[in-house]
Amino acid sequence: MTGFYELQKAERDGLVVAIHQNILNDVLQQQVIQLEKYFDDDDTYIRKAAYLSLGKIYFSQPKLKSSILDALKALLIHESYSVRQSVINAAGEIGKKEFEVTQSFFDIGLFDQHHAPRNAVIGSIKKMGEVNPVPVLHWANQYLQHEDKEIRREICHGIELRGRKHPEDILPMLKILQHDATARVRNTLIHVIGQIAYKKGCLAIVITELKTWENKKLVGDAIEEIIDVHHRYKNFSALTQEEAIAYISAQAI
Repeated sequence: MTGFYELQKAERDGLVVAIHQNILNDVLQQQVIQLEKYFDDDDTYIRKAAYLSLGKIYFSQPKLKSSILDALKALLIHESYSVRQSVINAAGEIGKKEFEVTQSFFDIGLFDQHHAPRNAVIGSIKKMGEVNPVPVLHWANQYLQHEDKEIRREICHGIELRGRKHPEDILPMLKILQHDATARVRNTLIHVIGQIAYKKGCLAIVITELKTWENKKLVGDAIEEIIDVHHRYKNFSALTQEEAIAYISAQAI
């Protein structure tokens, strides 16, 4: 089968329209035949077109909301991890505006046996947290001290995007992880700190927060990451590496 991006633009546009209409017909008939087919497609862009379409239908036709949520609940236990992954991504589209009705999908997806649905949870937290932060971050906060290290790591990674524009929203949450003994969690924490620190207006907020942390070894490693990020992403950083070093040095952290 020809891949989505192997098609000409007009063909891609036509396919997206067809996917949308087929999914709408599915929902209207309260079945999941087409939805299941698209959600299980080998082409990630077909799957994406499907879950984006479902999100659009959800908000454009309020009378179908209940049927859409029922369809997603039915497919969340599907044997195919691609279907479950697509369900989580669809829930993420809905959760940008109505997180409460989709929360249960992420509670379940976090513990999926396959990494693909779990990664979809991370991606969904990112896109939802960016535009609908209050309920999303409140939900995420409960998992930051979960006994499963992978849950802690995934939540840490998931809240990163919100921090790139509003570091003050997630830094208190990240602080909870400063004494985490698991290397993967610690490395993710340092990575996230670095990723939010190079954005415009963020370095001062990050450094001010890090001054309050007790784990000075981790703070030192985070500072090294921040300085390195200003070099790695020098074409995108608000400050040059030299300016970042000068600022950090002046703070005597």
